Amino acid sequence: MSANREKAGQAHQEKEQPRRRQARGERRVAQLLDAAASVFTTTGYTAASTNAIAREAGVSPGTLYQFFPNKEAIAIELGTRLMHEMRETYGEALAPVDPATPVEEAVGSAVDRFIAFNCEHPVFFALMHGPDIPGRIAEEHDALHATLLSRIEDLLSSLLPEAPPADLTRTAHMCLGMYKAGLELILAHEGAERDAYVRELKNALIRYLDPLVGDRLGHLDSA
Repeated sequence: MSANREKAGQAHQEKEQPRRRQARGERRVAQLLDAAASVFTTTGYTAASTNAIAREAGVSPGTLYQFFPNKEAIAIELGTRLMHEMRETYGEALAPVDPATPVEEAVGSAVDRFIAFNCEHPVFFALMHGPDIPGRIAEEHDALHATLLSRIEDLLSSLLPEAPPADLTRTAHMCLGMYKAGLELILAHEGAERDAYVRELKNALIRYLDPLVGDRLGHLDSA
């Protein structure tokens, strides 16, 4: 019986070892990605280096190269993970709304979710809008942009049920353009000034949409 137990214990250890190695590898990758996010945000993608990322992560360049061959591979992995999370965010933020929802509430809820994501992950803006991002990230971002526009159109269709498709597309482009311009200002400030820019962005979007929506939605009482 003891021999059987010993064999079973050895088999269990042999199964657990790859799992532990995999878990250690995943933690190391997460550590390197966090360091890369900090470096890309601070210096931009173009000026960043694998040595700087390794230094930020507290590891040797050799350790970094065990997981990523170059900074482009790091940026692609980081960008892919962030875009997956962003898709989940706008899936929740841009769901069609009840026709009785005030336009202020519909806009405010969507903006708050997007701003929270970008403030939590400032590297997303740095990577997606940098002058020299890797081609694969640019392609994925273009696909994300197209999907985002489609989801904005879906949201607008619940606010403007009688609007022609061409009008919805144009309005979606305008809303996204205004949001991007506001986001850059928001990320450039902190604290109370950042909050003030968030309010300005919401006001700009609401004032743009309000004449289009008219009386089809409710309105929040003015403060």
